[in-house]
Amino acid sequence: MTSDPISDMLARIRNAALVHHETTRIPGSKIKMRIAEILKQEGFIADVRSETWGKANHRTLTITLKYQQGRDRPPAFTGIKRVSRPGRRVYVSHDGIPRVLSGLGVSILSTSRGLMTDREAREHKVGGELLCEVW
Repeated sequence: MTSDPISDMLARIRNAALVHHETTRIPGSKIKMRIAEILKQEGFIADVRSETWGKANHRTLTITLKYQQGRDRPPAFTGIKRVSRPGRRVYVSHDGIPRVLSGLGVSILSTSRGLMTDREAREHKVGGELLCEVW
């Protein structure tokens, strides 16, 4: 069992992309599903679906990775980083949300209105915990 399941999810996605896997499976939860949906909406992954797996019917998320066109087929994202972690929580107000790569990347925040991207949080003028950045 990990002490930071979101960081584990991001590491699994990053590692699967580095070795050019088509899909990766991670233990499922509501917050991980929402993060994966945001990554799909922003175009960083191709698909996400929730499944039961194994004899004990554990809930898992199957994430289909997305790659760019080209000879080496690099992943659709260049980097993925956990910002707020259990040992150091990072909270920001709506006017203090950082821009990732001058707006080319996306930050995912946990707000009082649920998980949302940095653009949505600025639009709704809500701050929250800065979970991760993807570019």
